[in-house]
Amino acid sequence: MDIAHQRLYNQQIAGATFNEPGEVVGWLGAVQAQDYLGSLWAVGLRVQGATEASIEQAIADRTIVRTWPMRGTLHFVAAADARWMPELLTPRVISRSAGRYRQLELDDATFARGKEVFIKALEGGRQLSRPAMYQVLEAAGISAAGQRGIHILGRLAQEGLLCFGTREGKQPTFALLDEWVPEARSMEREEALAELTRRYFTGHGPATVQDLMWWSGLTATEVKAGLEMVKTELVQETIDGQTYYQSPLAPAAKENAPSLYLLAPFDEYLLGYKDRSAVLRAEDVQRVNPGSNGVFSPIIVVDGRVVGTWKRAFKKGGVVVTPFPFATLSEAELEAFAVAASRYGDFLGMPVILS
Repeated sequence: MDIAHQRLYNQQIAGATFNEPGEVVGWLGAVQAQDYLGSLWAVGLRVQGATEASIEQAIADRTIVRTWPMRGTLHFVAAADARWMPELLTPRVISRSAGRYRQLELDDATFARGKEVFIKALEGGRQLSRPAMYQVLEAAGISAAGQRGIHILGRLAQEGLLCFGTREGKQPTFALLDEWVPEARSMEREEALAELTRRYFTGHGPATVQDLMWWSGLTATEVKAGLEMVKTELVQETIDGQTYYQSPLAPAAKENAPSLYLLAPFDEYLLGYKDRSAVLRAEDVQRVNPGSNGVFSPIIVVDGRVVGTWKRAFKKGGVVVTPFPFATLSEAELEAFAVAASRYGDFLGMPVILS
């Protein structure tokens, strides 16, 4: 089994079969989304005929929701998953943040007071931008200075009070989760563990137990419990001493399919695993994540392997797309890059200028 090639298909990058953003996000379980514009492309690449406007419309239609469901990191989740997933995954994140809360002088009383004032400010379907949310805190005598404001917002989202709404200009807005997606449901812990495990290995497989631990923030004991509940629904294969799991219904990878893709920064194809060696060589890690600072560049993928990074820049008349390959691209690869860049331009609704 070619792990990298199979992941292209399981992640819906190659041979995309879904027509709706909510279907793709639900299939993957969650899509990393701290780079907002990049995350729109991460979802759109996997949806047939998607445009940036259609992904934002899915947010407005409340079929996908941006929030903090795991690892203290922003993700898109399907609307129906916006409650049970944080309930399962965020208690440990909150516990691990205790030291940072103390540094910022944020205690339980402050969070409780923040909850009260936000309910009052947002109830009735209102959405407020981040600066406006900070003003609400300040008016209630709660300082939002430094990083206090964003930590209060994040904590209350992790507790299931808040989620992101639509954009107001370039500013994200916040809404009450219960009002924004009232259909979001809770699950019993065992059911949630089983569902998360099933989703991960279906949408991210072939993957290992350690990969799921990294992605979810769950412990080894929790992941093994989840795996035990769904093991009969998965197939496994041992490669170089590692056991990989995926769904038996995984689409078959096609050997001769065209395979150059421009992926978003923080794309699940790379960030969804602890061990990235199947797709990224050790000597190229610093090129994708310079200085190991947690910021990942957009990547060029050829036949499942990361072969370079790319950048976009807006100019009058279109979007300039520039490749930064790790080695010289062949003529065929350059032609494939032009095709992939054109697809990205179609997504944006702009002509592409190749640098």
